[in-house]
Amino acid sequence: MNNRDRLAGFTAALILALGMGFGRFAFTGLYPLMVRDGLLSVNAGSLAASANYAGYLLGALLLARYPEDQAARLCRIAVLGTLLGLAAMALPAPVWFAVGVRFVAGVLSAMAMVGASVWLLHQMQQHGAAPLMFAGVGFGILVSAELIAAGAHGGLGSPGIWLLLAGAGVLPLLFAWSVLGRPAVAAPTQAKAHAQGTALLDPAAVLVVYGLAGFGYIITATYLPLLMKGALGPLDPVQAWAVFGLGAVPSCFLWHWLHQRLGARRALAANLALQALGVMLPALQQSSPAYLASALLVGGTFMGTATIAMPAARQVASRVRFNMLAAMTAVYGVGQIAGPLASSALYHWSGSFAPALLVAAVALLLAAACTWQPARVARATSPD
Repeated sequence: MNNRDRLAGFTAALILALGMGFGRFAFTGLYPLMVRDGLLSVNAGSLAASANYAGYLLGALLLARYPEDQAARLCRIAVLGTLLGLAAMALPAPVWFAVGVRFVAGVLSAMAMVGASVWLLHQMQQHGAAPLMFAGVGFGILVSAELIAAGAHGGLGSPGIWLLLAGAGVLPLLFAWSVLGRPAVAAPTQAKAHAQGTALLDPAAVLVVYGLAGFGYIITATYLPLLMKGALGPLDPVQAWAVFGLGAVPSCFLWHWLHQRLGARRALAANLALQALGVMLPALQQSSPAYLASALLVGGTFMGTATIAMPAARQVASRVRFNMLAAMTAVYGVGQIAGPLASSALYHWSGSFAPALLVAAVALLLAAACTWQPARVARATSPD
């Protein structure tokens, strides 16, 4: 990548770090602290998580026909609204208010994901910067987790930590805001667009696989620090969430590299199978090594799924009459709503998260199997 590519990729990464890493996933690290502070019960936290995923789904649906040339504006609304939402979580208010704020945060997260993806891949034509963009989610999770740990160690309650996160996002917001005002790049010719073509998944298959992936990872991504409470001794469980984010940052580059060499189908199958292993580990063994390995494996694969699937979806977008990236975000949102709801039901039935984790692992294995349908070939030298 040249300097322009890096700047565009870094800016998109900051948008996802704020809109997803902070706005969406910081709740996972703060969830146990809010329960400790008496601000949420476990059931209310699950409701807030599901509301966030419902907002993510609604946002994706509303964006299905959003003009692609307005992607920069979408990104600005998303990141500014996210910081305001983080600050709103610090207000002393009833549970329904927190649930409502998490719903709006989900809408804003969808706006960040769709806006950043369209801005980088379509307007700026920086396909090679996609892994850098998706690495922003892991970076946001890592930084927010460490800020949560630092705030808790410093004696802040969960409201104070929400304000700390909002304040930490101001400078990245200002930087991204300025870069988003730069002019778009002219669209490439058809030949150039397929210069790195691979065997193509059918659009319907891409959507099914991505929806199952959303269901499969979300239980670990919602409950990991809660699952690990007390399992790490004196170490704060949020550090396991930091491991989750740390694994996600380099994984985007690894899975992009594998995508280029194996093609979308093989790379996705490997990614989802490894993710399934990470999801099921805590169900097979309740120990610190199992929990940490789960955090590393799921963190090291879940954004890899997007790194492979989003460019693959963009490649087949001309074969459908809707915004394929928005549709991908929507089906992912459906999976993420179903995950916590299924987890809550199975937990009440069994008194354990193990059945939910095993069901999630099966969903990921099914998604991996769905990648092996006949595919159209973009060019003769495709690795698939």
